[in-house]
Amino acid sequence: MRLWHEDLLSSLPRQQLLGQHRECCALRGKGWGKPHSTVNYVFSYSRERLWFYHIQVMHEMQRRGFYIDGCWLDPSYRGKSALKFEPDYGKIKRLQENKNKVPFVYPEHNDEYLVECLANLRGKRINLPDSAYPNHFIGELSIVAIPDGANS
Repeated sequence: MRLWHEDLLSSLPRQQLLGQHRECCALRGKGWGKPHSTVNYVFSYSRERLWFYHIQVMHEMQRRGFYIDGCWLDPSYRGKSALKFEPDYGKIKRLQENKNKVPFVYPEHNDEYLVECLANLRGKRINLPDSAYPNHFIGELSIVAIPDGANS
């Protein structure tokens, strides 16, 4: 169980992207609050934040031509067997307003986490091209954000 770094969503292979959708559905549903070492940080934030991340996953799926059950676009939806919850639309509005100001939905999705996700994919024999994460410089063993003005 893992939420992939947001910079990788547009480059994930089909299987990982569809798996990400299933993970988000499970976390939004009856998996909410159930401990798992790789996603425990999600429960420190609101359900609205998870929905916002899931929306990014679903937009990528739609971009690739996959069908999305429209129920999941509703932030209160938690699956067929889980009760809906009352979302805080003020939180959703703030997430939308801050989308261009805050680089990631989850602060944990930093450069270190990107390296971890890439290593996980390599362990599955999936090597993404460097163009998959254009805001980062990839070395043989590490990855670092390129500071503004570094090439000037």
